[in-house]
Amino acid sequence: MSPIPADRPLGVALIGYAFMGRAHSQAWRTVGAAFDVPDIARRVIVGRDEEAVAAAAHRLDWADHATDWREVVTREDIDIVDICAPGFLHAEIAIAALDAGKHVLCEKPLANDTAEAESMVAAAEAATARGQVAALGFTYRRVPALALAQQLVEGGRLGTIRQAKASYLQDWLVDEDAGMSWRLRKETAGSGALGDIGSHAIDQIQHLTGQRATSVRGRLSTLVPRRPGPEGMEDVTVDDAAWATLELDGGAVASVEVSRMAAGAKNRLSIELFGSRGALRFDLESPNELWFLDATVPVAEQGFTRILVTEPEHPYLEAWWPQGHVLGWENAFSNQARDLLVAIRDGADGAGAGFSPDFADGLALQRVLDAIIASDAADGATVVL
Repeated sequence: MSPIPADRPLGVALIGYAFMGRAHSQAWRTVGAAFDVPDIARRVIVGRDEEAVAAAAHRLDWADHATDWREVVTREDIDIVDICAPGFLHAEIAIAALDAGKHVLCEKPLANDTAEAESMVAAAEAATARGQVAALGFTYRRVPALALAQQLVEGGRLGTIRQAKASYLQDWLVDEDAGMSWRLRKETAGSGALGDIGSHAIDQIQHLTGQRATSVRGRLSTLVPRRPGPEGMEDVTVDDAAWATLELDGGAVASVEVSRMAAGAKNRLSIELFGSRGALRFDLESPNELWFLDATVPVAEQGFTRILVTEPEHPYLEAWWPQGHVLGWENAFSNQARDLLVAIRDGADGAGAGFSPDFADGLALQRVLDAIIASDAADGATVVL
C-alpha cells in the first residue's frame, strides 16, 4: 500500500461514537488547523445502533456512518482506522484493519488479556514491515506537562529515579445505585479500574522512568458487588479499585493506586517521581502545571517550583495559544493525532521512527496488568514478569 495517497486526503474511519468517539472526533476536526500534517478526511463513523450512529455522524461532523465495521475496514478510501470500541472488540477489529492494509490507532488498553494482545502484536509486526503504523492510544503521553516531565527525566534533571508513585482516582461509581455498563462486566471490559485507568498510571510510570516492571504485588477490590442492570440486579464482575507495588528494571520501586469509588476525585491522575537529583509531581486536574524540585541547589534554597506549561518552547505548544493561555483535556487527543499523522508521513518518506507507544508496548503493559490480577488471586504474592 502507499501510506500517503497522492490524489486525496488520508481517509479516516472511526469505530465507536460514545465518550472516546467524541474525543477522537474532536481531535480529527482540529489537528489540521493546529499542526502542519497531511490532510485527512473524516469519512465514516461506525456503531451498532443505526439511529444513534447516524445522529453521531451529524453531530460530530463525519461524512458518512455505518453499522458494519468489517465492510468499512476494507474500503479503498479508508487509510486510518481509529478504534474506540470496547476492549473485547479491539483484537478482531485491529487485526482485520491491519490485514486490510490500514494504519491503526487503538485505544488503550490494547486488549482484554495477554493472548489477544499477542495476536495483535503479530499482526502489527507484519503490517509495520509493509509500511503501516500500528499505534496505541495512551493519550496522556501527549499532555504537554507530562511530555515535559519525560524530557526532564531523560535530560538527567532528576538523576537516578529511586521511587515513583501514581494514583488515578475517580468517583463516578460512588453511588451504589449507579447502573451496570459494559465497563463493569468482565466479558466486555476484561478488568475494571485496573485496566481502565490503572493502565494509564502504569504506562506513565514506565514511560516517564524509562524502566519496565520486573515483578509486581497487587490487590483488587470490588467495593459494590451488585448493581442495577436492565433486567434487575447484576453481579459486578470486575474490580472497583486496585493497589500494586512494582519493582522496575532500573532499580526503582513504584506504587500504584486506582479507584472509581474515590469521592471527590473527578479525574485525578497524580504522578510523583523521586530521584537522586530532584523530583517531579503532576495532577491531571491541574493539567497545565508541572512541579519540579532541583535537589542540586543548596538545601536552604530547595522547594518545588510550579512550571506553567504554556510556553511555545514546551512540547506541542507551538501549535496552540500565546503564553499563559491554558489548554484543556481534549488537546492531548489532537496532539496524539498529530503524532500519528507525522509517523505516517515520515514513514512514507523513509525518515520516521514510528509511533510510540506501539502494540508491543501494549502487550508489555498487558502482562503487567495480568500479573497484578494473578498476584491478587494469590493473596498478594509477588509475581515475576
